[in-house]
Amino acid sequence: MSEVTDISVRYLYHLTYRYMMRAMSKRRGATRERILRVLLNDPDSNLTKYRVSKKAEASFSWTHEFLQKLENDGYVKATKVLDLEGLIRLWMKYRLKPSNRGYLIQKPLELLRHTDLTYALTTYQGENLVQGYLFPSRIDLYVSRGDKADWHVLLSRGGLVGEGNVRILFDDDHVFYNAVDREGLRVVSLPQLIVDLLLEGGVCVEAAEMLLVKMGA
Repeated sequence: MSEVTDISVRYLYHLTYRYMMRAMSKRRGATRERILRVLLNDPDSNLTKYRVSKKAEASFSWTHEFLQKLENDGYVKATKVLDLEGLIRLWMKYRLKPSNRGYLIQKPLELLRHTDLTYALTTYQGENLVQGYLFPSRIDLYVSRGDKADWHVLLSRGGLVGEGNVRILFDDDHVFYNAVDREGLRVVSLPQLIVDLLLEGGVCVEAAEMLLVKMGA
């Protein structure tokens, strides 16, 4: 093997290794988020660790390990949440930023009320339906990655592509866990909404803190 070829092979190996490490880190991050989402949606629960792993769609060994870390850090006792706000803040640190695409749509809520595609509203519009504190200046909604092409067809058919009043977010499908119906529209779970509002920043933080009080934080 020539020196040039040897360098090329080693470089390719290095790139592959880095890609695999990033992919593994992303999977672990998503798994942590799933476990936190399950815990925060049922903070006073009597769920067993096995049930948490099932609801989080995570392996029992990884769930047990993560729950033990949370207990050691004082966030939980077994699966009961002891520090609700602290766990929310921890989730923010683990949160993986979803990719997104923007559209300018007329009467977007009517369009959502009549679609069979899976979605869940968050941030401004989600908060407005749940609490009514924020003006829904932009409509953010999670959609399933598998429906990405269908959403583009639906939204581009009745609107324009680019920075606008609607932003679709592509994330792990577990983001739909415990989503609720409000006024004929689907909204993410309360803990997910709080985390998204805090990460959005600005006036959304005020709304998130109000929701935290309602959760008992």
